[in-house]
Amino acid sequence: MKKLELDVRSFLYPMPTTLVGANIDGKPNYLVIAFCGIVNAHPPIISVSINQSHYTNIGIIENKTFSVNIPSADMAIKTDYCGLVSGGEVDKSAVFTNFYGKLGTAPMIQECPLNLECRLIQTLEFDVDTAYIGEVVSVYTEERYFTDGRLDIKKIDPIVFATHERAYYRIGDYIGQAWNIGAAFEGKDVIKKKR
Repeated sequence: MKKLELDVRSFLYPMPTTLVGANIDGKPNYLVIAFCGIVNAHPPIISVSINQSHYTNIGIIENKTFSVNIPSADMAIKTDYCGLVSGGEVDKSAVFTNFYGKLGTAPMIQECPLNLECRLIQTLEFDVDTAYIGEVVSVYTEERYFTDGRLDIKKIDPIVFATHERAYYRIGDYIGQAWNIGAAFEGKDVIKKKR
């Protein structure tokens, strides 16, 4: 089949749906962000990219901290609401139950299955967005999101975002074990390089 060339955009399908938290004038504020990703494993570093017009930027810069909260699918309405209204016009501090961790200035959401508390370590300015690079200093969850001692993605039930459709989805079916199922391909006309 012939490949179609699309408009150049940052297509990563699907994208995570997160609620980025920051204190502004001592009050929690949350913004829906799908431009979020892992930058480094050890130490754990993540990035969130936020349009420079958003109110949440003020709190991240003010405190040098932020949180990344992973909402579950049953939180979709409240999550989307946090993307529809600006914290500059609406007090979003009562939308969720707030808590704080080690840093004391990165508000997190009790109802979210997973919370990452981050210390700002770098800022990258672009034409429209600012990328905030943060070191994850603490991670919070509850026992109910585990199966056999590991976080269970089905129990977390994260919301994923399809940018072109402007739609939210749930995670689909289990396919197989990572770093394992590829072994079935071994020997199938693979040309190995000489070292």
